[in-house]
Amino acid sequence: MAKGNIGVTSNNIFPVIKKFLYSDHEIFLRELISNAVDATQKLKTLSSVGEVKGDLGDTRVRVIIDKDKKTLTVQDHGIGMSAEEVDKYINQIAFSGAEEFVNQYKDKAEAIIGHFGLGFYSAFMVSDKVEIFSQSYKEDAKAVHWSCSGDPEYTMEDTIKAERGTDIVLHINSEFEQYLEDATIEGLLKKYCKFLPVEIAFGKKKEWKDGKEVELDEENIINNINPAWTRKPADLKDEDYTTFYHELYPAQMDEPLFHIHLNVDYPFHLTGILYFPRIKNNLDVHRNKIQLYCNQVFVTDEVENIVPEYLTLLHGVIDSPDIPLNVSRSYLQSDNNVKKISSHITKKVADKLAEMYKNDKADFEKKWDDIKLFIQFGMLSDEKFYERAIGFALLKSLSPIAVAEGEGSQYHTLDEYKELIRDKQTDKDGNLIMLYTQDPEAHYTYIERAKAKGYDVLLMDGELDVHAVSQLEQKNEKLRFVRVDSDIIENLIKKNENENENQNQNYSDEQKEGMRKAFEALIPAEKKMNYYVSFESAASDALPVFLTQNEFMRRMKEMSAHQQGMSFYGQMPDQYNLVINTAHPRIQELMAKMTSEEIQESKEESQKTEGESQEAKETVKKTVYTLAGEDERLHQLMDIALLASGQLKGEALAKFVNRSVELL
Repeated sequence: MAKGNIGVTSNNIFPVIKKFLYSDHEIFLRELISNAVDATQKLKTLSSVGEVKGDLGDTRVRVIIDKDKKTLTVQDHGIGMSAEEVDKYINQIAFSGAEEFVNQYKDKAEAIIGHFGLGFYSAFMVSDKVEIFSQSYKEDAKAVHWSCSGDPEYTMEDTIKAERGTDIVLHINSEFEQYLEDATIEGLLKKYCKFLPVEIAFGKKKEWKDGKEVELDEENIINNINPAWTRKPADLKDEDYTTFYHELYPAQMDEPLFHIHLNVDYPFHLTGILYFPRIKNNLDVHRNKIQLYCNQVFVTDEVENIVPEYLTLLHGVIDSPDIPLNVSRSYLQSDNNVKKISSHITKKVADKLAEMYKNDKADFEKKWDDIKLFIQFGMLSDEKFYERAIGFALLKSLSPIAVAEGEGSQYHTLDEYKELIRDKQTDKDGNLIMLYTQDPEAHYTYIERAKAKGYDVLLMDGELDVHAVSQLEQKNEKLRFVRVDSDIIENLIKKNENENENQNQNYSDEQKEGMRKAFEALIPAEKKMNYYVSFESAASDALPVFLTQNEFMRRMKEMSAHQQGMSFYGQMPDQYNLVINTAHPRIQELMAKMTSEEIQESKEESQKTEGESQEAKETVKKTVYTLAGEDERLHQLMDIALLASGQLKGEALAKFVNRSVELL
């Protein structure tokens, strides 16, 4: 028996390993299984070049729990180790056996994992003692037993082992006895080892029989050794991709919209499958993530530093041995291979979308509402993606618009839509105005007024639409997006300089002031809403009173909900413009009332006693407020304006209904 000290530079290496080398204790199982698979793949490589003779026999990796002995064993039938190799690869911590092997068999060793550094020593995170029992494939080698209790001192001696390969036996620390539970270990195996290239066996298969679970003789194989992304696209059908999607995400009930198969050999190695899922809510966004693998070993599903942020909305798998693992995020961000891989994935996604749009526009339009979020996020995040995507990013009209030599469509690229509306929706200053709504039901009245003018209205109810329209405005001169309720329709696309002003000039300042104060008396006292009364001559058949909302301020508030640094706008109250339509007959009747003898008498009386003081103005204001309160028509008109904009609710809505019945 030999004794010695492990070749490390400090006696503190084990505390470092236990506490700081890995952030998650559960990683130990991934590391040990990876080493076992590595040893098995080495054996197959040696067999393929004739250095190992005969049938390889059983090559499964097994995980065995012994609750009585409180041990967890990872067993392989791979290449095994001699005493010299244990001393070289285990006792000298910094040496990487897999790296040496790859250099020697670089043309045959594609499947060697060998990227997990000090993987074996992760076992000490959860163990009081670790033992190795190993028998080399070499005919003249003796079996070796190595033991260490978590300090630099070890023992190593010859032993007898019936089969080729290595058993790693972990004597689990009492603090980590959850790793002696079948459910815990099976969960970790399915998380990290579900697609390893060597079969991983854990226990026996079970089935329900006569109302109870019965153990079968057949071993329980955890993994699929030939996952779809490792196969050639030509060998796969659409149903194979769908089946694999549900294998990745068993709880996902919906089918993916489509997929992209990645397969690159130069200048880096990358395989994988990315899926465009159907996203219904924010829970869907965060539930299923892209999974990163290294030679079929699961590494993480936190891939923000490896793929562009907007592509993290996709589902699927990326597998690359060229992505450095167990390193800092800042290193990932600066690594050249990571940058190349990220750029390649972006290009592949854009090319796939462009191909789909070109080959079958009708089918692409059907998918648009589901993939719109991905594309907009990408265009906002990545200038290169914007340049590629602007040719297939679609705008959705509320009504189909006929195009030359074709049927009407609701979906159009920006350039297509500009040409379709240019003649009618260009204002006096040469700006092309694109009207839109986020809520067709709430904005129904405004939309109908726009349609009556021959204008088209876009539906922009997506989470990122407000950011997307701002980006399009910045990149296209003389292009403006305006929500259809932000002003009267005559002002949204103004054709003449003095349009709508003549009618307003027929009323005196006193009449306007009286009407303004009358409606101010009826404005709801909402803490986070400000209302400003204005006069416009819209049309005699338009609503007598209606609300509009300034496009700039409303858009800034909406953007502040998703963008840091804009909280100032989010804190501001909503600004509404209460528009009095002076062309409507009912308003004209009420305007005449604002010159009534009662108001004039109040004004003259207050001026005699108080002059032009603030007190005098308040006296007149109270008189107007009294008249407003007594005139049911004013109440009704105010409520109609609130109702049309979706702001009449609760008690105010009930009063409106009752008043409407009484007026009938």
